[in-house]
Amino acid sequence: MKTKIFIAFIAIASLMSCNSSNNKGHEGEEHEEHGAEGVVILKKNQRDALNLKLGSFLMRNLTTVVKTNGQLEVPPSSSADVTAIIGGNVKSIKVFHGDKVSKGQLLAILEHPDYIILQEEFSEVANKLEYLEKEYERQKELFENNVGAGKDYQQVKSEYNTAKAKYAGLKSRLQLINLSPDKIEEGIISNTVNILSPINGFVNDINIRVGSYVDAKDILFEITDNSAIHADFMIYEKDVHLVKEGQKVHFTVSNRPDEELTATVFAIGKEFEAKSRAVHIHADINEKVSGLISGMYISGHLHTDEKYTRTLPNDAIVTEGTKSFIFVLDKESMEEHDAHDEGNKSHEEVANHDNDNDEGHNHDEHANELNDENREMTFRMVEVITGLKDEGYTEIKLIDSLPENTQIVMNAAYYLLSDMGKEETEHNH
Repeated sequence: MKTKIFIAFIAIASLMSCNSSNNKGHEGEEHEEHGAEGVVILKKNQRDALNLKLGSFLMRNLTTVVKTNGQLEVPPSSSADVTAIIGGNVKSIKVFHGDKVSKGQLLAILEHPDYIILQEEFSEVANKLEYLEKEYERQKELFENNVGAGKDYQQVKSEYNTAKAKYAGLKSRLQLINLSPDKIEEGIISNTVNILSPINGFVNDINIRVGSYVDAKDILFEITDNSAIHADFMIYEKDVHLVKEGQKVHFTVSNRPDEELTATVFAIGKEFEAKSRAVHIHADINEKVSGLISGMYISGHLHTDEKYTRTLPNDAIVTEGTKSFIFVLDKESMEEHDAHDEGNKSHEEVANHDNDNDEGHNHDEHANELNDENREMTFRMVEVITGLKDEGYTEIKLIDSLPENTQIVMNAAYYLLSDMGKEETEHNH
């Protein structure tokens, strides 16, 4: 019995000795694979897979915020509904939907017998007016010299004034439908009228077809000048007292959600909408952005005071228990790590110098490629205090100061935290 116990004791001692020897043999490898506590090391392919982004603190206004939404609009003077003024049949259409047009540009041509009748009537009145004007001057002279009868003078005067008024009225009607009274007086009659654009802008809608009859009240084209586009927001009753002219609104447009634009409030509505209990506020867009179209949905927020603070995107911050952390690029650790690698590389080069004489050039190129692919970055976890939050950003207060040019991980911070925890677990085992 004693002999068996003695043999078992020797076996256990031998096993422990072997394990101890093996552990000592791997201590160097463990040191190579894992960083210090609170540090995580990522190779280039890992950073690429995470699409890891580095940046600096962002100064943003996270004070009293009023949420708002609305749509892009143009002022009334920059939008036009084009009508015929006088009905007619569509002879031709000269533009397409979405075309850019200038003020006075030809949009369509209409034709109708009524146009000819109107010109004939004007020509007749113009000729009659010329005769009546001369007759009026003759009767006036006779009356003033007590030669002619007053009755004749008064009758000619009445006819002359009536013809003059009718002439002026018909002339205005012709000018409204873009016909030249001067040409008509010369005997040039047209059976068509031109429909011209009243403003610069883009053709948003075409409501006619060739051959169709259009009435005076029908809208033929809709034209909008998007160069004067502005943001039209809705502010609810409880927030109206916080809004003032001159305040800035940060907003995004539905077709470009990742691009934040700003606008400055220039007008505030004076009455509520019945259903929503909200008022309209109008704001000039500060950036010159192409592709904005009237009617696009927008959402944003405005700050009622000016107090900018240090912030980071929410994805840059992780929490453990009640504490918050960010990850910063640890340049000192990287430099030490690179120096250590250079030392090891030098020893290897000396040891392998005789063997690599024939293939030295290819070996160096291959080594450079591997070094670039395996280039490591060291990130250190730093404790911070978080504050206000808004629109995906959080206020950051530093416990310990950081150098001004510190590079901060702007996304995937939770991955770094989990990766660091995994390394520490492996290291403990």
